[in-house]
Amino acid sequence: MKKALLPLVAVSLLLFLVELVPAGAAGPATFSGYISCSTIAKGAPTSDGDSVRKCLEKGGLTVIVLDDSHQVLTIDNPDAVRGHEGHRVLLTGDVTAGKLHVYSLRII
Repeated sequence: MKKALLPLVAVSLLLFLVELVPAGAAGPATFSGYISCSTIAKGAPTSDGDSVRKCLEKGGLTVIVLDDSHQVLTIDNPDAVRGHEGHRVLLTGDVTAGKLHVYSLRII
């Protein structure tokens, strides 16, 4: 009887733990686009790093303008992309409430 009960308890515990993982928690995603400033990102993406830096110095938010959809995502940890203003990059991170938390960056 104990031999039959142990596997049932193990399977029940496993199913319980799977239910604890929130729906949609797919993990980090990868995005390609240009690092820009929230003020100038409304137009076409720019590769002019100087104008992006000047915009950020005036209080703009650091964003990425996605290649495929031209959607603008605010980067919630701008230090992760500092020095890459105006560059086309590949970012890996999590999106929460429209903000991207960057884990890694690669210039493309």
